[in-house]
Amino acid sequence: MVHYSIQTDHVHLIVEASSSEDLGRGMKAVGARLARAVNRVFARRGPVLRDRYHVRTLRTPREVRNAIAYVLLNARRHLAKRGGPIPRVGRIDPASSGRWFDGWRGGPRAADAPAVARPRTWLLSAGWRRAGLVDPREVPGGIGLWKA
Repeated sequence: MVHYSIQTDHVHLIVEASSSEDLGRGMKAVGARLARAVNRVFARRGPVLRDRYHVRTLRTPREVRNAIAYVLLNARRHLAKRGGPIPRVGRIDPASSGRWFDGWRGGPRAADAPAVARPRTWLLSAGWRRAGLVDPREVPGGIGLWKA
């Protein structure tokens, strides 16, 4: 898992896998780990995630860059879709891996050890940068960019 964003009723992940079998095993492991953590916090038992997920293979620097923005800035997207006020200042979503992301345009990066894996593929480690750094004021999905 390279990037994540936790929303109230779903999770967005960007992961790397060598094969579809590895992806399936990895997703089962993520589901089990999330279930243990959520069940411990809420003193409950049972599955937390449904046994399904949507897969999209990212093939170009632009696709990867847009996916990173979509995942890390998903809370802003949901605010915009609901018609809520979007802060003009780009704040990093605390329920995402954004604090460890080093591709923010002018943004800070956390000094603590990341809770996500370092990307191994060229597209996810460096190639996406050809499409431009991510502005923390963006609202992904074609909704726009707030100018301060």
